[in-house]
Amino acid sequence: MNVYVNNKEQEVGSAAKIDELLSVLNINAQKGIAIAVNNNVVPRAEWEKHELQPEDKVMLIRATQGG
Repeated sequence: MNVYVNNKEQEVGSAAKIDELLSVLNINAQKGIAIAVNNNVVPRAEWEKHELQPEDKVMLIRATQGG
């Protein structure tokens, strides 16, 4: 199935969860990452349980240092 990550189409397996999406994207579940699906923030504790649906819009935000 396809989802959109930061407005770019990404193919994932059916019944993929957020933690699996991060694995596909080669992103560690490190601190400083926030994820929203369809404009709703998903708490880190729910990443393993939150099933993505076809055409979901995932916003991945990484905190950076600087000023």
